Amino acid sequence: MIILDEAICRNYSDSSRREWLETNGLGSFASGTVSGANTRRYHGLLVASLQPPVQRFVLISKLEETILVGDQRRELSSNQYRFVVHPQGHRFIKQFRLDPFPRWTYEVDGISLQKSIFMVHGENTTVIRYELLNLTPHQFAVLAVRPLVAFRDYHSLTSENSSIRHRLEAEEPGLLRICPYEGLPELQLHHNGIGFTVNPDWYRRFEYLEELDRGLDYCEDLFAYGYLSYELSSKKRLAYLVATLKEKPSLSPNEVDEMESRERVRRQKVVAGISPTDEFAQQLALSGDSFLVNRSDGGSSVIAGYHWFGEWGRDTMVSLPGLTLVTGRSELTRRILSSFLNFCDQGMLPNRFPEGHGQPEFNSVDPTLWLFHVVREYLDATQDVAFVREEAFPKMHEIIHYHRHGTRFNIHMDETDGLLFAGSKGDQLTWMDVKIGDWVVTPRHGKPVEINALWYNALRVMEELCRRFEKTKEEAQYRQIADRVQQNFNQIFWNAADQCLFDCIDGDQQDRKIRP
Repeated sequence: MIILDEAICRNYSDSSRREWLETNGLGSFASGTVSGANTRRYHGLLVASLQPPVQRFVLISKLEETILVGDQRRELSSNQYRFVVHPQGHRFIKQFRLDPFPRWTYEVDGISLQKSIFMVHGENTTVIRYELLNLTPHQFAVLAVRPLVAFRDYHSLTSENSSIRHRLEAEEPGLLRICPYEGLPELQLHHNGIGFTVNPDWYRRFEYLEELDRGLDYCEDLFAYGYLSYELSSKKRLAYLVATLKEKPSLSPNEVDEMESRERVRRQKVVAGISPTDEFAQQLALSGDSFLVNRSDGGSSVIAGYHWFGEWGRDTMVSLPGLTLVTGRSELTRRILSSFLNFCDQGMLPNRFPEGHGQPEFNSVDPTLWLFHVVREYLDATQDVAFVREEAFPKMHEIIHYHRHGTRFNIHMDETDGLLFAGSKGDQLTWMDVKIGDWVVTPRHGKPVEINALWYNALRVMEELCRRFEKTKEEAQYRQIADRVQQNFNQIFWNAADQCLFDCIDGDQQDRKIRP
């Protein structure tokens, strides 16, 4: 559990820099700051992947929330406008905690209001719940909630325009349907409010300071159709808003409670194999779970990072043992390995799956070599010999063949020393892959040190598997190459003057830089 007290929550500078994240296993997410202000274009309460795990759209950006108790009206939201924060609802936040969902406790004129946000796993659905904690039998409060919609690609920003549909698609008891722009999906808003007040208008010039710091456009206009009203009392303490792309019948408060209970149980299973006294490890496991996604084609994969990264082969292979094997989800390891093996082409795994319908990009040398480490870890953890022998091993053998004899980007084994050569001038094939126009920021074509360590490991893994599968001839071949690589690696990469390894070798050129 992560807890932030009022000293942090009520300090806008601190609370607007602390971000929270909810995900749904499809690449969709909800995210914002503790203060309630959005500071990135990627912040939103429902950022939905329309082709999991990519094609993400910010549908609902945020909620403007107001509570009325007696004759007192308090704004609970916070927004950054030019030179001013308005309103300043962060001043009422008593506590923020992650338990396991983001949860805020507001204190307003002696009233405690708790707000929580979670996503439903496997659905483009975000649930926002409010609960009054301490009303007396004779008190009541009115909560007004105004959804602000964007309905745009999550990399872009929207401005006031005449194309937006100003009218709701439909209004039914407990349900609003909206579709601001043609060609985008209809959004359902389920609620238990006492009514919806139609009041269409633009809210203009929100400023996202993280975008300003990145040197990008940082102002956005958002649209509101109106606001929902909820009456809360000691007998009716719960208010909810469920934003979803999934067709659902009207939801009751009990059904919303069940949605939360199911998600709690799912997350408890994620940490079931971790000591209950190790809260840090449990939080790591839950955070890691956010990166595991199902693809629209039925496969499984890993998101390289939030908010804007998609699927990257390198990040998947490096992180997979920790994300799945350590947490006891070996079946997921197998599914992700199987997905990537199906994309293997010319002895290479994809490095990146682009947004939309673009073809996988095979522009990196190390994701494929990391595969061998993951397969060995998987086999050690599960003893699933059948999968490795029948599905993984043939592809791994094919990979070694292509790497020995040549594949894309001049990747090949140097016959003189057995080491792996990759790339040429203008290529950026390792993890240091920044390229601006034609400028390769960190040129490392040739024989990078970590690539050859991975190459050596791949050969030893194949030697081990051949021995296990009683392929005596192939075992001897892999052992011979690996022995040769071991000898030449130690001779060629050792920098005696600096007592360390050279970073990259290209002919007579020895790069003495030390990389992190």
